[in-house]
Formats: sequence, C-alpha cells, structure tokens
Amino acid sequence: MEIKQIELGNQGLVVPRIGLGCMGMTGFEKADMYGPADEQEAIATIHRSLELGGNFLDTADLYGPFKNEQLIAKAIGGKREQYILASKFGWEIDDNNKVTWAINGRKAYVKKSLERSLKNLNTDYIDLYYLHRLDKNTPIEETVQAMAELVKEGKVGYIGLSEVSSETVKRAHAVHPITAVQSEYSLFERTVEERRVLKTLKELGIGFVAYSPLGRGFLSGQIKNIDDLPEHDFRRAIPRFQGAQFEKNIELVKAIETMATAKNVTSSQLALAWIMSKGILPIPGTKRRKYLEQNMAATTLTLSQADLDRLESIVPLGTDTGAPYDEFSMGLID
Repeated sequence: MEIKQIELGNQGLVVPRIGLGCMGMTGFEKADMYGPADEQEAIATIHRSLELGGNFLDTADLYGPFKNEQLIAKAIGGKREQYILASKFGWEIDDNNKVTWAINGRKAYVKKSLERSLKNLNTDYIDLYYLHRLDKNTPIEETVQAMAELVKEGKVGYIGLSEVSSETVKRAHAVHPITAVQSEYSLFERTVEERRVLKTLKELGIGFVAYSPLGRGFLSGQIKNIDDLPEHDFRRAIPRFQGAQFEKNIELVKAIETMATAKNVTSSQLALAWIMSKGILPIPGTKRRKYLEQNMAATTLTLSQADLDRLESIVPLGTDTGAPYDEFSMGLID
C-alpha cells in the first residue's frame, strides 16, 4: 500500500495523508485513557505504521505525563530520521512530574517544555511542535515568539496550535507562520466548521489536523453500550457517552454502518475517508496493529460526491452529538 503524501500547510511540511495518534498507547496518571496499555503491541503498531508508509506520529508531554514520549523514543530508536514527530506542550507539569491542570504559555515554560520533550523523545529536534491549549493569561504573541525562537535554533521544524479560534490563529500567524492547527473533528464533531476556523486556515495556508476523527471511538461501531468501555475509561464521564445522548448517537452510527456495509468497508474507514476527502489530515489513535491496518486502508477509499452527501445527510452540520469533554475541559477551548 503506497500512502499518498500531502503538504500540511504551505510552509513545506510533507506528511502522509493519515497519521497515528499515540495517546492511548500509555496509561495516564491514575486512569487509562482508553483501557489498559500494552507496550509491546504499541511499539509493534508504530513499527507497522512505518512499514505501511505511515511515519507521522502524534504525542504530547501531557500523556503519561512523559510516558508517551518515552515510549515513542523506545519505538523509533535508531530510525529517528524516518519519522515525523509532532508533540505538544502547554498543560503545566511541575518539577515533580505532576500535572497542575493550569495552562502555561509563558516564554520560559515554552523553552523548558521543549527541552524536556527532546530528552524524553531522545532526539535533538521535533518536526511539529504545538501549543496544546491557549493560555488565556498570556498573550498568544509571547508564546508564538518563544516557539519561533526554537525554530531559529533548529530544535523545532514547524509550529502549530490546538483548539484555537480564528482570531487567535490570525494573531499567532502574524508573529510567525503557523503550519498546522489541531482540533477535534469528525462526523460527530464539526465545531471548527461552524466557527469558520477551517475557512480562516484555508485563507492563511495553514494545515488542519483532526484528532478523535472517529468520534472518540463511536464511529468505529465497536461501542454498542456503555459497558463496552473499560471501567476506568475517561469517556464514561463525558456527555457524548451518557444516557439518552448515547442512545441517539448509536442510531447515527447504525445508519453509517449500513452505508459502510453496502460499500464493503468498515464505518471507521468511511468516517476517515470523509475527512481525507476534505484535504484534512486525520490522526486516529490506536494501540493495535489490527486497527492501524484498517485505518491505513481507508487511504485507498475514494468517496463520490453522492457518498459524501449521503454521509452528511445522516449527520448534518449542527447535529448535537453531546459535548466531547466535561465542563472543565470544555472551558479550556478557545
């Protein structure tokens, strides 16, 4: 399978048209984000991704904290130059390796985070470095200026932002070119379209990276009832997976599955192909080779305009599928 390469933004970063979200490969503080982790299988998944032409890995210092970056270092040891690494900073992690749950975009913290991530990833540069969430107490200009200095020093290739508004993107881009913005985006989550963020990115020549492109697993069709989620899975606490909203979402997934079956593909592949048809880079998270291979196969799927129209008629823009986070985390989106 030869995966097509695309340019992410117009600053020169070339990536495969699908990436690998690594968050679920390690546990997170006391809870597992998506069920128990298996280090050997996770490393095998990263290696398989490279074999299939998928060399774009997405991580963050927050995941673990640090365990995820360390796992990636282990997986890519000796082959660093064959991978494109994206990591993020901004959730403040103190000197005892504890997450304070504050967002810190101050200049000194930008530098400190980068040095720490380089150490954990066992590399001397990060290809794409994102601000994980906007620090509402620090001007975005200060944060981006600090990130721009890291580019000048050769420690960062390109810079990005995550979950930001059009206004923030414009202000940031005026300081230093932004290569990519990463936000949640799927058939179940299209806020960036409604808020015209995608329109702004297109106008400025900035790429868009979609995390949770399978609606946090909903669109995989693997979740039929709440007990299909592991006991400590964080999704149990978010509105999208609760009560009547859960039942409503299941009905939407069934309609997507019917369409997928008729096309002889999985609902995941259909959902990913829909995103890629828009020139957007999805980074589905998986920690198993089986699902990685399924996701990668979505790159060979071409959807007609009629297919796209049908999908969008099942889940029209503006459909309420429930909030993707709890109230605290929703408050941190710009």
